[in-house]
Amino acid sequence: MANYTAADIKTLRESTGAGMMDVKKALDEAGGDLAKATEILRVKGLKGVTKREGRSASNGLVRAQVDGGVGTLVEVNCETDFVAKNPKFGELADQLLAQAVAVEATDAEALLASDMDGKMVKDVVDEANAGLGEKIEVRRVARVVGDQVVSYLHKTNPDLPPQIGVLVATSGGSEQTARDIAMHVAAFAPTVLTREEIDAETVENERRIAEQTAREEGKPEAALPKIVEGRVNGFFKENVLLDQAFAKDNKKSVAQIAQEDGATVTGFARFKVGV
Repeated sequence: MANYTAADIKTLRESTGAGMMDVKKALDEAGGDLAKATEILRVKGLKGVTKREGRSASNGLVRAQVDGGVGTLVEVNCETDFVAKNPKFGELADQLLAQAVAVEATDAEALLASDMDGKMVKDVVDEANAGLGEKIEVRRVARVVGDQVVSYLHKTNPDLPPQIGVLVATSGGSEQTARDIAMHVAAFAPTVLTREEIDAETVENERRIAEQTAREEGKPEAALPKIVEGRVNGFFKENVLLDQAFAKDNKKSVAQIAQEDGATVTGFARFKVGV
């Protein structure tokens, strides 16, 4: 007869995040000793970490924190939406965000290599991997600094945690305009702030493709320069935040909206889980 109770099972599941059957097996093996059962689950779980390394972690969540003129954004991935909404996974993400803020991490590598309560963050993530039974990874970290920084988190599914996270830094202007721009970034996914951030080789390749396409369409030779320029500008308007048509007023660019409010957008970061 089992020498543990339903309350013991509940306690162990909440403390480890392990599944019902794994918890019961561990308690059976440990003779009902909670501490020993916890150790058994940890050992068995860690053995599975290597096996999970090749698996895809395309679910997860984003977390953000803004403190004055500094914003931090982290993306933590898992394999299933079931784990993505597990409170233990959420708590881990909160801890990782707090650590990223504390060590001023600008990328995932810096965060994972940092020390958190006497452990490397990478080891903390591996332990969570073991406890939750899925591949858990810190995919990205961003740090945005400016005179004013705002964050925006968006749920793509109301039953799941936020899966799109944005930070926007501005100089001058209102917080509301900065927040509107952050919502725009979430929806339209720009890749860079200004045209100058796109390397010349990429622009030249777009120009070459535009010209080749126009020729294959039979456009007049005399019209090619104007057509090519228009299509390259279209490429910029798709990728460059300041050139994009503003979500709330597509007759104006993001740059115009900012300028009208006396603001200058100085930086941004955008993460979408798994993308």
